[in-house]
Amino acid sequence: MSYSQIKLDIAGGVATITLHRPEKMNAFTRVMMDEMIHAIDTTDADDSVRAVIVTGHGDRAFCAGADLTPEDGGHVFSDPNPVEDLSDERVRDGGGRLTLRLFDSKKPLIGACNGVAVGVGATMQLPFDVRLASDNARFGFVFARRGITPEAASSWFLPRLVGMQTALEWCMTGRIFDAAEAHERGLVRSVHPQGELLDAAHGIAREIAENTSAVSVAMTRAMLWRLGAAGHPMDAHKIDSRAIYRLSRSEDAKEGIASFLEKRAPAYPDTVSEDMPDFYPWWDQPAYR
Repeated sequence: MSYSQIKLDIAGGVATITLHRPEKMNAFTRVMMDEMIHAIDTTDADDSVRAVIVTGHGDRAFCAGADLTPEDGGHVFSDPNPVEDLSDERVRDGGGRLTLRLFDSKKPLIGACNGVAVGVGATMQLPFDVRLASDNARFGFVFARRGITPEAASSWFLPRLVGMQTALEWCMTGRIFDAAEAHERGLVRSVHPQGELLDAAHGIAREIAENTSAVSVAMTRAMLWRLGAAGHPMDAHKIDSRAIYRLSRSEDAKEGIASFLEKRAPAYPDTVSEDMPDFYPWWDQPAYR
């Protein structure tokens, strides 16, 4: 697929997705949504990719939110053909379609927020596993100041990351806050000078790519995101037990032990395309619901 609003680069086991609408501060559109989903489909299917970095083009903005200037000049939230049935597929919000796909990624996602990130520019980052920010980054969950509500499933993600009190404050005030506050409240892992941001993100990506089992990471990602919201620890125990039982008999486990004992770098043979445990994805199987 040829991309028009993002760039996808793959090198050394790391994929980099760059939001690329420099004339619009990388503002979000349906085209960008489709292209990002396609890019994640691509990285999931490519066993050479061990981690994915998502960033924005330039040094001003990661993503300045939804593009509020549609080409036809109409109001961005208006619908010339309103839908009465709220279960209609057309009602679904584009940011949520993207974050749900990000949530299901088999590869770890590292955000490198290089500037302004408001609205969907902030909420699309919530399913990332690690978020880094440049020192000029600014965040805003500005929906209440636009007469709408938080989207992109952020009512599920945001309180899990920063706690309910902070999530409510940020969303009810809609105020813009800086990278230091984002770091203090736990939204981002660390803050870096603009020129060092991508190097820091690549450092984390390489740590994963060079030292870990792809299958282990994919399972760990799914388990922590999904089981952290389970109703009882027994739900986690069931999946933990099955995962340990299956993976401990894998070729990757043999290599992990051998490389440790032999004091050498590991060369894990298993792949997410061929060697995920037979009960994955457990959440789609009736026995685990």
